[in-house]
Amino acid sequence: MRQAFAHDAVVTMEAGGDPQAPGAAVTAALCGHWEHEPPCPLAPHHTAAERSGDEARLRVLFAAEPAAEAEVRGRIEAALSRAGLDGPDGVTTRWRFHGARPSPVRKDEAEHADRLVQT
Repeated sequence: MRQAFAHDAVVTMEAGGDPQAPGAAVTAALCGHWEHEPPCPLAPHHTAAERSGDEARLRVLFAAEPAAEAEVRGRIEAALSRAGLDGPDGVTTRWRFHGARPSPVRKDEAEHADRLVQT
């Protein structure tokens, strides 16, 4: 049975970079492409990004079988380690990956996490 998990990461982005690009890279790593028909094949997920200057803090909320948790976290980190994404408009956004860590699902995320688990 799926459970909800969270993963936090920090990247620095080039000036003018698309703040949604790292999240799109995560989706591509988990689903094959950032544009796909639902449901997500490995782990339904949501990525939020908060940018302050050149730093972006990402929070990935996902639902997966406990046996797949490590694989999902590894794919998230591998996607961010690639340090860039070519967008649909042909513009490349680059970033530098500074690290990531597992994080507990917060109380304010519980309802969203439940929806992901049910997906």
